[in-house]
Amino acid sequence: MKAHTQLNRRIMADAAALGLSPGQPKVLECLAECGECNQKAIARYCEIEQATVGSILLRMERDGLVRRVQKDGNRRALYVSLTPRGLQMAAQVQRIFQQADARAAAELSVEECLELQRLLQRVYDAVAEPERKSF
Repeated sequence: MKAHTQLNRRIMADAAALGLSPGQPKVLECLAECGECNQKAIARYCEIEQATVGSILLRMERDGLVRRVQKDGNRRALYVSLTPRGLQMAAQVQRIFQQADARAAAELSVEECLELQRLLQRVYDAVAEPERKSF
């Protein structure tokens, strides 16, 4: 928990310097990796509630990072994608994540990093809700 807290603080401080609020970096990562998707898929990827994603997306849309469009005439199904500004911000967030990972692993060998990733995946799989494991 302490390692997570310290890593998260560093990431959030760097993201805040870009003008991002909590939750937005993970949504940017999701959309950069997965492309256009609906709010339910974003919530699942980010492991947060759909209502929380909705409020995050409102701010991101207001700030010109994402756009939401209806598909197939279904007014209830909105699909979210990155704008050009959102793509640029997602690239910056990716660099923040990579720098945080590099800092966290600076004292580990390659083998230790691989072992840590394997063990953390096992821990995640043991505690994750069944529907979360498949994303």
